[in-house]
Amino acid sequence: MHHSAPAPVLLVIAHGSRDPRHAATVHALVREVRAQRPGVRVETAFLDFNVPSVNGVLESLAVEGVRDVVALPLLLTRAFHAKADIPAVLREAPRRLRIRQAGVLGPSPLLVSALERRLYEAGLDPADKPTTGVVLASAGSSDPEAIAVIAEIAREWRHTGWCAVRPAFASASLPRTEEAVRELRDLGCERVAVAPYVLAPGRLPDRIAAGAADADVLGDVLGAAPEVARVLLRRYEAASVRELLAVGA
Repeated sequence: MHHSAPAPVLLVIAHGSRDPRHAATVHALVREVRAQRPGVRVETAFLDFNVPSVNGVLESLAVEGVRDVVALPLLLTRAFHAKADIPAVLREAPRRLRIRQAGVLGPSPLLVSALERRLYEAGLDPADKPTTGVVLASAGSSDPEAIAVIAEIAREWRHTGWCAVRPAFASASLPRTEEAVRELRDLGCERVAVAPYVLAPGRLPDRIAAGAADADVLGDVLGAAPEVARVLLRRYEAASVRELLAVGA
């Protein structure tokens, strides 16, 4: 009889942080992923500061006899970690594992839906959209590709009916959140909302929150939003399909 191979294990790779809210949020998101797709085994690992480490989880999976793993970087943009750090860590994995690196989460219309969900949960009324300016506040990156993607998301989001949308960055590039808030006021938007385009709490999201002091609404981080879990599963599926095609080739 021909048995189909078990679905690859989904290994969610988070950055890790000294801030305990980071790991707590990652684990909440992974619980949401498991709830949406009970048939898939999901493991979590961290690059830094938290355990288990990526190597530790991969070693355990290999010892257990797992063959296929889809490694998914818990990142919104294809910046340094996705391009350098994570591939380097995966190269040290036990030989018997077949590992596919899935794409980063963003950009995706589902993430924009999650950003809107967080603004409405924070008290913004959907009817106020045309008179509200939004700051799309990202952690920031020294990678020009990542910056360009954030600017593009802001442009596209603006077309869904906001007064205006401006990108801002908590580090590495300008403008800062507070400058973007001021700019939207000067444009004449009746109210200003700050939407943190970040997955988990930490130092940079705290900086975004501080910069939102003069805004009317501050959304929460994306965290365990159901849309984020859905994007994650889509990236996993796309990588799994590539695996099957590669095996079948």
